[in-house]
Amino acid sequence: MNILVLNGPNLNLLGKREPAVYGSRTYADLSALITNHCAARGVAVELRQSNHEGALVDWIQEAEGKFDGIVINPAAYTHTSVALLDAVKAVSVPTVEVHISDPNTREDFRHVSYIRAACVATICGKGFDGYLEAIDLLIQSKNKR
Repeated sequence: MNILVLNGPNLNLLGKREPAVYGSRTYADLSALITNHCAARGVAVELRQSNHEGALVDWIQEAEGKFDGIVINPAAYTHTSVALLDAVKAVSVPTVEVHISDPNTREDFRHVSYIRAACVATICGKGFDGYLEAIDLLIQSKNKR
């Protein structure tokens, strides 16, 4: 199994950015956690982060035929990007939306997720562990097919 993990804008600043919301662990910590989790399950994983919407769209489009699942934290693009929604809808790659915090407990504008309509699941408010849950969900889903 091969999983693509995508992270959107400002997630490269984990550890510095609003630690009261996102915690003190860094993006490097997140990457190591995911890599180790996947290795323990015999799953290949590729992690990518971009502050640019077009790069995320390109990576989603390129996932077709290469990855068995996508885990995506679109970050701020969650609430603004129809382009990400359309990209996920255009490929036949099961995608799980993940958020470190719970957007539904934050500002009203964060309650709307455009990409959610194209995802097989959404995991919110579980910190870094939400990524691991998303990966395990994709593994279980693949094993059922």
